[in-house]
Amino acid sequence: MGASRRPGLSVRLKLTLSYAGLLTLAGALLIAVVWLLLRGHIPVPGPTDLSDIPVMGDMFPNRRLLLRVFESVAVVVLLFLLVVGLLGGWFLAGRMLAPLARITDATQAVAQGSLSHRIELPGRQDEFRALADSFDAMLARLEAHDAEQRRFAANASHELRTPLAITQTLLDVARDDPDMDSGELHERLSAVNARAIELTEALLTLSRADQGSFSQEPVDLSLIVEEAVETLMPLAEKRGVTVETKEPLVDKVPAQDTSSSEMTTVSGSPALLLQMTTNLLHNAIIHNLPTHGSVQVGVGVAAHQVTLTVENSGDGLDPELIPTLTEAFQRGTGRISRDQAGVGLGLAIIKSIVQAHAGTLALTPLDDGGLSVTVCLPAVPTVSRD
Repeated sequence: MGASRRPGLSVRLKLTLSYAGLLTLAGALLIAVVWLLLRGHIPVPGPTDLSDIPVMGDMFPNRRLLLRVFESVAVVVLLFLLVVGLLGGWFLAGRMLAPLARITDATQAVAQGSLSHRIELPGRQDEFRALADSFDAMLARLEAHDAEQRRFAANASHELRTPLAITQTLLDVARDDPDMDSGELHERLSAVNARAIELTEALLTLSRADQGSFSQEPVDLSLIVEEAVETLMPLAEKRGVTVETKEPLVDKVPAQDTSSSEMTTVSGSPALLLQMTTNLLHNAIIHNLPTHGSVQVGVGVAAHQVTLTVENSGDGLDPELIPTLTEAFQRGTGRISRDQAGVGLGLAIIKSIVQAHAGTLALTPLDDGGLSVTVCLPAVPTVSRD
């Protein structure tokens, strides 16, 4: 919290004083102009011939008396303008600042934890309406993010509790059954522990990507893809999946921009980008056909962006299911592998890493079954060394 401040004048009082001061100043300038005109253009009467000057129905024998009366009237007029300015300014300032009071009430409600509150300022579009609409949109995003975080925390707690509960059950069984095979117990405990470690590491990776706490450096995405393919090739061969590396399909990416660099270099974290690519390929291999499956990987440059496309064969997917696949702990129906179900954070981690690198992620179900995932990251222009 900031340092405490001494109480000052309200904005309404400041505006009131400004209105009253401006009105009084304008009246004073007008009176000064009239006074100068009277003083400069009224003739002075001679010693024997007094010119009677009709002013407001009275007769003034000389200029000095006329100016004296005018000054008395001017003072009354200035006081009247000051009073009108204060009263009118207070009323007008209150009317103009009424939307600001509603916005203040909304911020106080949010400060107390009510993210569902909305200003919904009526009337035509103006500066206050634009501010209120922006504030409402921000509250909607915060409420959605808060709900997502609550779901994530609940799901993470559930996922972390599962291996711990299994471990406790195995230990209880081993305690009650002294004749239980220790080798089998060790193997099952190791598997449960490995899953807990995998889940914890996935959560740490997701948190690191969401916070953007990583250093930026040039990374050649094509080299990252080669490393990921080489790492996961044994898994692909074991599952009978063919992995092919080729350029992205023309109808999948924007037209080639001849002015952009041909180097597939982006700015970001090599470790996170490798995690992103590995997760993409791992998902494509695992969630595939039981036999004779295929995965196609393409990297290219289009419209000043480096595009990574991963397509895999598989069962048909419901288009309504696609938006939920990037949510944490969501495993799409029909895409769950029996032997390697994962922890349900693969695409969620990919989405967070892509967003942390100012990129976009698109998921498209293929007509023949399977899924196409396209990642677009800002390209880093290469420097010519001629």
